[in-house]
Amino acid sequence: MRIFPSQLGQHLDRLPPILMVFGDDVLIREECRDALRQACYRAGAQERLSLVQESPFNWDELRQECQSLSLFASSRIIELELPTLKPGTDGAAALAELAEELSGQQDLWLLLHGPKAAKEQTNSKWFKALDKHGLYVQALTPEGPHYQRWIADRARRHQLALDRDAQSYLASLFEGNLLAADQAMAQLALIAGGQRLNQAALAEHLQDQSRYSVFELADTLLAGNLDGALKILAQLRQEGTAPTLVSWAINRELTLLLGFCAGQAEGRSLPELMKAARVWEKRQRLYQNCLGRLGAERVATAMAAAGKLEAMLKGEHQDEPSQWLTLADLCARFDPNYLPMGAA
Repeated sequence: MRIFPSQLGQHLDRLPPILMVFGDDVLIREECRDALRQACYRAGAQERLSLVQESPFNWDELRQECQSLSLFASSRIIELELPTLKPGTDGAAALAELAEELSGQQDLWLLLHGPKAAKEQTNSKWFKALDKHGLYVQALTPEGPHYQRWIADRARRHQLALDRDAQSYLASLFEGNLLAADQAMAQLALIAGGQRLNQAALAEHLQDQSRYSVFELADTLLAGNLDGALKILAQLRQEGTAPTLVSWAINRELTLLLGFCAGQAEGRSLPELMKAARVWEKRQRLYQNCLGRLGAERVATAMAAAGKLEAMLKGEHQDEPSQWLTLADLCARFDPNYLPMGAA
């Protein structure tokens, strides 16, 4: 059965043994997984085993874990992350078999999770078998009116009072990253102290909550001030800012810049493109000057590096110092005189 996150609460009292959470939004995905875990614990689960499909992966071991009883618990949860949603021939066969074998289980929950499932996956035999006997939560990033409703609901959860213009402004800042939006609203609720915020007050609070915010980092990079940007980056690290949030802020700007380059290549004017992207008038010169310094080729190269960084941050094999070093290298790519790390 396929449901949306907003419907999950209606199914937590009677969960099937097969649970799936796939989607492109990290925050919604994690919240849905946590809700399912807690429901399993309430239903009697006493142990949780977490696995990740890596290459190579022993699918027979997964079968054995699903078929054997734990020495320490009568009921348990087995979680399997599918980072690419490509189990391969052996994995597809194993998952299809488990879908049938577990359909009548009372003491085991198999929780599969990973990125957004495309038609290639949802139309496959193994996915259809799991979907037939289980619960599939589509943890997708809300868009349009659904995104606006999510912002309003999350603001109420944080007891943050926003005027309509402030809500729209906040939504425009964090579109595509609910995790960052949620973190910002939690901080704003503490700063505002119950006071209702309009757009001007919200902008002031966002700027004042940290002298070295990720927004200031983005503007400093667009302005071409590399020394200033690296100082801000160091301060963000010292303040304990998550590398993923910094990466998102930089990636957001590069995505806009790359879109402007593509639009110009099609003959559209930059002012027209910035207006369509809802770039504030006072920030338009930042993008114009940045594009003049870098050009389309450097922007595309930086975007590719940002993609590699995002993959690194999602993995578990890079330590935090390496992540911050790679972030510094990505910042340096906003300088037209950039040289790769280690280059003479």
